[in-house]
Order: sequence, then C-alpha cells, then structure tokens
Amino acid sequence: MKKTYTLVYAAMFAAVVAALGLVPPIPVPGSPVPITAQTLGVMLAGGLLGARLGGLSLLVFIGLIISGAPVLSGMRGGIDELVGPSAGYILSWPIAALVIGYLVEKSWANLKFWKVLLFNILGGIIVVYAAGIPVTAFVLDLSLPAAALSAIAYIPGDMVKAIIAAFVVVKMKKRNPVLTTNKKNLAA
Repeated sequence: MKKTYTLVYAAMFAAVVAALGLVPPIPVPGSPVPITAQTLGVMLAGGLLGARLGGLSLLVFIGLIISGAPVLSGMRGGIDELVGPSAGYILSWPIAALVIGYLVEKSWANLKFWKVLLFNILGGIIVVYAAGIPVTAFVLDLSLPAAALSAIAYIPGDMVKAIIAAFVVVKMKKRNPVLTTNKKNLAA
C-alpha cells in the first residue's frame, strides 16, 4: 500500500506541473528563459505532499522531460532543455519542493498563511534562483550580476505564485489535509 500511495501522489503532482505547462510562457525581453506557471506546481507539491513526496514528484517530472515528453511550458521537452539557459531553474525544482515540504512538515501543527508564504519564497524563489541564475550566466556567457539583473523580471510573477500556493496549502490543510492523510497511509 505504501508504494502505491507514493507512486500515485508523485505521478499526480508531476501531472499538475505538466498541466501548468499548458499556460503559454511569457517571454522576457533580453532573456531566453520565459515566465511560466510551473513553479506554482513546485510550490504546491512541496506544500501539499511534504518533502519526500514533493521532491519525488518533481524528479518524476524531470524524468518526463528527459524522456522527451513535451511537459514544459511551450510544449517543450527533451534532454536539451536540461542543458540550456532554463536548466538550473528546472533542475532546482525537486530541491525547492523538498525545502518547502520540509518546512511545511515542521510547521504542520501550527500552519499559518504567512509561514507558508515565507516557505514558498525561500524554497520556491530563493532556491530556484540560486540554481537558475548561475546556470543561465554560464550557458549564455553572462556575468553573474547581469544574469541576476535579468531575473528581476520574474519576481512579481513568482510572488503571485507564492501567495496563491500559500493560500491553497492552508485551505487544503483545513479541508483535506493531504500531508496528514499521506502520513497515515505511509505508516500502514
């Protein structure tokens, strides 16, 4: 039973992130890395599934990318996406979900909107940018400050996604606590 729940949750959130890829990417002037809705799925995976399953769901998603499935925004997929300018951002997603999930798990008994928002900013923005900016700089042969400056365009959208994800996680905890249910099923 334990493995079944693990696989179902991991596959479900890989599918959620893929579905968010259907939202057309927004090009950023001067950058080949578009604004996408998919980091919302990363934040939700960590917040709703916890560290282990949230991280696993994004590893499944990366496996889909490697297999060539067009699951990235703009119907992109394939190993080339993991060596291009977006690679650092994409490859950081399992770590981001793990960080968010870990922090949510530690605060589960006293979970508040502002805490989840803070966790989303830390894991879903800071961790993602910490990996994405240096890789973009390397791939495009830019200085780190130039790559960081271009990333400023992503902050408003990522803040909106962090707010939405925090709202959803707190509401889901009250109505259908996936993490609590998950812990009970995994203990069986």
